[in-house]
Amino acid sequence: MDHLEKFLQQLTYQRNLSAHTVDNYRRDISEFLLFLGEEGLSIETFKYMDARNYLNMLYRKQLKKSTVSRKISALRSFYNHLIDKGAISSNPFTSLPNPKKEKPLPGFLYENEVRGLFDSLDRNAKMHERDLAILELFYATGMRASELLGLTLSRIDFDHGLLKVVGKGNKERILPFGTHASDALKCYIDKHQDRIEADGPLWINHRGGPLTDRGLRYVIDMLVKKSASDLHLHPHKIRHTFATHMLNNGADLRAVQELLGHESLSTTQKYTHVSKEQLRKTYLEHHPANQKR
Repeated sequence: MDHLEKFLQQLTYQRNLSAHTVDNYRRDISEFLLFLGEEGLSIETFKYMDARNYLNMLYRKQLKKSTVSRKISALRSFYNHLIDKGAISSNPFTSLPNPKKEKPLPGFLYENEVRGLFDSLDRNAKMHERDLAILELFYATGMRASELLGLTLSRIDFDHGLLKVVGKGNKERILPFGTHASDALKCYIDKHQDRIEADGPLWINHRGGPLTDRGLRYVIDMLVKKSASDLHLHPHKIRHTFATHMLNNGADLRAVQELLGHESLSTTQKYTHVSKEQLRKTYLEHHPANQKR
């Protein structure tokens, strides 16, 4: 029995891996062994630089990063098995970095979903003014949850529609906000002015204490639950929504970068993928060339 078959048996009977997973191992390692034969190499003579060349070859095939990562992981395990059996003395894949997994595109709400969420708010709820102000400010500015929770009354300039937040790395930035957010904030502050100090936490819970990160997420969860929608919403998704809607409506990418507080433009560019997706959807739905004749 050759090395591969012994390894696959170990996966099946000792590690109890599924038949599908074992088949993936077989395919990935068999492909590698074929490569060795074509290159005049062997398991014993294959070194770290050969492993790097093999990794580059996989990239040239334009495989998904997750697929490349799976193949390298399979070979790393195979070589560890060979070391355990005394067939070789070192693993050329040990120091080879795994490809970084592709991050999924950020989720966001369509504009009609945002309107529906605002329309569904219970205006008779005890903390309605606070909940409305939080939603309005999230959507108006795209700030992070930590930035929203760190707000104080002294950092808000109602006359100019600007507020100051402290972002990652303790860096401050100025964010504009519109009429809807301003009106909602004023209503909230007027109702709870006896509990809000100029330099104290802006947001309070139903007991009058400062709203925590956990409390904020609970507020968002309850708003969605009461709206009877199937939205999966969290503070960062509202941030994604802000960025996507800005870009969909023609905002400059660098301006959005500044508003979001991103160090790198490439971090902001991920939202352009979402925007292109939305533009394509709009094009297919509305351009006459795509309508039935």
